[in-house]
Amino acid sequence: MTPKNEARLVLSCILLVIAFASTGAARSISVKGYVLDSACALTKELKKPISAECATACAKAGSPLVILSDDGTIYLPIADNTPASGQNEKLLPFAGQRVKVKGNFFCEVVRALW
Repeated sequence: MTPKNEARLVLSCILLVIAFASTGAARSISVKGYVLDSACALTKELKKPISAECATACAKAGSPLVILSDDGTIYLPIADNTPASGQNEKLLPFAGQRVKVKGNFFCEVVRALW
């Protein structure tokens, strides 16, 4: 793994709640980007999905869908309740597509393990 790839894996991802408004230290933001599977977003340095079919197949196989913004930030949509539920069902119709979403931004650190 190259240092650039390693750095990308270590960089924090930002969590975004797209389901409901939440209380706490969140602030509302809008994000434009592509819906794709998390493995491709984290390990292949893609600027956009390979195809909608690829993103859909990976999501159906269990890979969480994320939003890859124009600036390369990876947003992981989460539920606003605990225990949280996966968001793939809501995102699957948009797999491989460019979207604009609004949600609550949380500045939490997420690290990807391979």
